[in-house]
Amino acid sequence: MRATDRPKGSRANHTERARLFCAIELPAELRALIAARSEKLRSSAYGTAARWEASEKLHLTLKFLGEIETTRLSALALAVQRATERIASFELQLGGPGVFPPRGPARVLWIGLNDPTGRLAALQQKLEAECRKQGFPPETKSFHPHVTIARLRTQAPPLLALHLETAIESRRFTVREVVIMRSELRPEGSRYTSLASFDLGHEV
Repeated sequence: MRATDRPKGSRANHTERARLFCAIELPAELRALIAARSEKLRSSAYGTAARWEASEKLHLTLKFLGEIETTRLSALALAVQRATERIASFELQLGGPGVFPPRGPARVLWIGLNDPTGRLAALQQKLEAECRKQGFPPETKSFHPHVTIARLRTQAPPLLALHLETAIESRRFTVREVVIMRSELRPEGSRYTSLASFDLGHEV
């Protein structure tokens, strides 16, 4: 954990809560690439059927904690630090488009991420294990690395078809850190704030 990135709210009143998740942020050039693809879909005849994620909010979620007491931020920071200290930096690669859920009415449009080294899977499993040691509930869904680009307001089969048919350049990028993010829900949309970042360590 970087010394300048001490978790905010660790001394807050025990009744204060924050909506938190652990994530991997994407480099600016990759966010721009995904945003340009999203803009093509947004400007289509059915683009208004979805609420599109802003470029600066594009990320890969490793673990969603939900609302937790801010007094538990130090425990979460310890879990993330322990999960990252024995995993070296690694590469991820943009994959193909998909939707959630895979069956039934779609609600989320996403771009997949491929994990050629297997270190992303190892990192996510280690993070889950360390979070359990600190008393945080385990994730009930299987981990499927992706970047959410839109959430559907209404069903629009032509938009889904366009999303699944529109290719994206398969670029690679290097992951060097994990961040704890705070999500604040607002009428104009959620706002993300980085509370702490943790550099990846060295593989054992």
